[in-house]
Amino acid sequence: MIQPSRKDRMRPAELVGFSAVLALFAGIIVLLSTRELGLAVIFFGIAFIVSLLVVAMLLLAMKPNKDDTPRHDTSGH
Repeated sequence: MIQPSRKDRMRPAELVGFSAVLALFAGIIVLLSTRELGLAVIFFGIAFIVSLLVVAMLLLAMKPNKDDTPRHDTSGH
C-alpha cells in the first residue's frame, strides 16, 4: 500500500486556508464599505463557500502529472 507524503496530506488544509483568506478579504471589504458586521459575516460565509467550490472544481479539471501518479510494480515480485 502506498502511503501519502506529508505534503500530500497537508494539501487539503492549504486549499481550505486559501479559501478562508479569500473569504476574509471579501468580509473585510464589505465591513469597511458598509460598517455592518452582520452583512460582513454573511459575505464572508458566501465567499468562503464559493471560493472553496471554485478551487475544488479547478483541481478536478487539472490533469495529474506523470510524476504524481503512483507506479505499480508489474514485475510480479
